Amino acid sequence: MSSTLPGKFYTSRHSHGTFAIRQFGPVEMTERDDRCGGTLRASAVPEDECDLSQECETLTHSHAPVVVVWRNVVLMSVLHTAAVYGLVLVPSASAYTLLWTVCCFVFSALGVTAGAHRLWSHRSYKASLPLRIFLAIANSMAFQNDIYEWSRDHRVHHKFSETDADPHNASRGFFFAHIGWLLVKKHPKVIENGQKLELSDLKNDRVVMFQRRFYKTSVVVMCFLIPAMLPWFLWAESLWVGFFVSALLRYTLVLNATWLVNSAAHMWGNRPYDVTINPRENRFVAFSAIGEGFHNYHHTFPYDYGTSEFGCKLNLTTGFIDLMCVLGLAKDRRRVPSELVMARAKRTGDGSHRSG
Repeated sequence: MSSTLPGKFYTSRHSHGTFAIRQFGPVEMTERDDRCGGTLRASAVPEDECDLSQECETLTHSHAPVVVVWRNVVLMSVLHTAAVYGLVLVPSASAYTLLWTVCCFVFSALGVTAGAHRLWSHRSYKASLPLRIFLAIANSMAFQNDIYEWSRDHRVHHKFSETDADPHNASRGFFFAHIGWLLVKKHPKVIENGQKLELSDLKNDRVVMFQRRFYKTSVVVMCFLIPAMLPWFLWAESLWVGFFVSALLRYTLVLNATWLVNSAAHMWGNRPYDVTINPRENRFVAFSAIGEGFHNYHHTFPYDYGTSEFGCKLNLTTGFIDLMCVLGLAKDRRRVPSELVMARAKRTGDGSHRSG
């Protein structure tokens, strides 16, 4: 079942650097996938829920001065140097330690993908209290800003993608979109537009606010102490190896996997759903970021819990959410009907769409 609402504005980029809001006909609506309850109910949801009351406006590039945050430059340099050293130590790590490192990678990545991204930023499914606590703990292990700040910036990213109001504006190049945006002060328009967003759902979530209040402590424990010390405590791994491999190397890999969504997935790949926007379908990013690389689909249908029309294919996060649904810990997964995906691909895609 589906329905439509008139009027949907999209941001398109022109060669002279101006971003204009264009209208692409009716807004496509979605079905709510509630198969865990044995039913399929219709739910009218605007195609871009992050497009919160956006007026028809033109966004231009301004020339705000770039202010380097040298503390972040030093910290990121030290972190990546330590990660390279962690790679050197990998052959000396035990099999249990390597398996533990992979588990920490997946766990912390889920805190970003299934947690901060699909649950809290886009509200693409509902999670029970135990699952929300689980994902908040995983998010602290990922150490990519607390859930509230991550979700706020991500909503700004979707609403003002590839403009100065986009925190990691890919039109400023790969390096800026990947890591450079963390090495400089935010553009004033990022801050200005972030303050305008309606974030009451995040403020009213006790788990989100609790994690924000105790974020620094939770990061020290979850991102560094537990990954490093558990191998030492359980199977006598060297603390040195545990710290550099399971903590620092793993942390750095999760960071870069997430950053590739902002950089590579906005530059390289095909655009089967909407050729007028930069985000692309990138299978390497989908693999490394456990399902977040189907980015043209995601920016076209941001409320879809799967971020892809292909289910669990190269999408571990979707499989995780489905499993939580079966276990009764999640429900109300939002999904785009296939006929609407096909219609949209035919109307605005680059012709590369295939349903499989």
